[in-house]
Amino acid sequence: MTQKISDGTPEKAYVSSPMNELERKLHYPLGEKMPETGHAIEVAPGVKWLRIGLPFALNHINLWLLRDHIDGKDGWTVVDCCIDRPESRAQWEQVFVNALEGLPILRVIVTHMHPDHVGLAHWLCERWAVMLWMSGTDYNVARMACSPDSGFDGLESAQFFAKHGLVDPVSQEKLKARSNYFTSLVPKVPRSYRRMMDGDVIKIGQNQWRCISGYGHAPEHIALYCEDAKILLGGDMMLPRISTNVSVYNIEPESNALQLFLDSIDKFAPCAPETLTLPSHGKPFVGIHERIKQLHDHHAERLAEVRETCAAKPSSAADVLPAMFKRELDLHQTTFAMGEVVAHLHFLWFKGELKREFCTDGVYRFSLT
Repeated sequence: MTQKISDGTPEKAYVSSPMNELERKLHYPLGEKMPETGHAIEVAPGVKWLRIGLPFALNHINLWLLRDHIDGKDGWTVVDCCIDRPESRAQWEQVFVNALEGLPILRVIVTHMHPDHVGLAHWLCERWAVMLWMSGTDYNVARMACSPDSGFDGLESAQFFAKHGLVDPVSQEKLKARSNYFTSLVPKVPRSYRRMMDGDVIKIGQNQWRCISGYGHAPEHIALYCEDAKILLGGDMMLPRISTNVSVYNIEPESNALQLFLDSIDKFAPCAPETLTLPSHGKPFVGIHERIKQLHDHHAERLAEVRETCAAKPSSAADVLPAMFKRELDLHQTTFAMGEVVAHLHFLWFKGELKREFCTDGVYRFSLT
């Protein structure tokens, strides 16, 4: 299956496929080489790449080991953790044997609070008796999401999407049934952490890494850039084959997530052209400035589709969904897609290009001003 960078489909699986025109503009220095399960590939001196499977359409996450020295001890800093599942723990156990060179883990860094990144942070921190490093916003949102009255339950999500037109009974019942989705992947997070903030410089081994905050995909995503080594740990903010999910959800129902995301990716523009970007999904690549442009172009195309739909008639997010996402989606993908559509509608609404009306049937509809 050939995948397109600009087709707007969320959480597509990465498979071996021919490069399309946009992807050819990026350079993949490792080619098709990828880490085997439980093993690591060194992508730069002191930087190792791990790849752990996920039970979703987006079928893997990239994790990183950085050679480190803390409090007189040599070891590794881990960047991101994967979801908490027995299979994930088993793959980590193999990593401990095969990739650590007999050295301990000294620190756990999590780029943001999504389950595939934070899910096993508690397990790694407890196992190695180390500190979690994370942004304050994402740490506290993750703690909240693990609490009984978090607002992350299926009922509130179902009510939010109903207001945006997703009212069919089957989807509504399935959404309401997802009451413990987050905690099934993230049963808990560490009780304490070290806060990372935009502009902070963290010494990891012999290198200095600058924190770059990003918004729109997560509450306060932290990427890490090493200017001397010209390496960017981009997390989910800078992916090579698919566009990062940018959504509005019930916790913050009137956010302008897309504007936040587009402003955030421009913060990577000062990175050197030869920067090796290490993404959370897909393969390491060179071509960050080209990728920034591609992402802006991608969202400009999606916004044009939204304008066209809303010009024809007042439209809910559910009405716009088929224009932005051309293939059939399962419910998991539909929730991501609906959040994306609302983000694009809100971008134009905040700019004054669309007006919003809460109609008598309890659905928000948008039309051109």
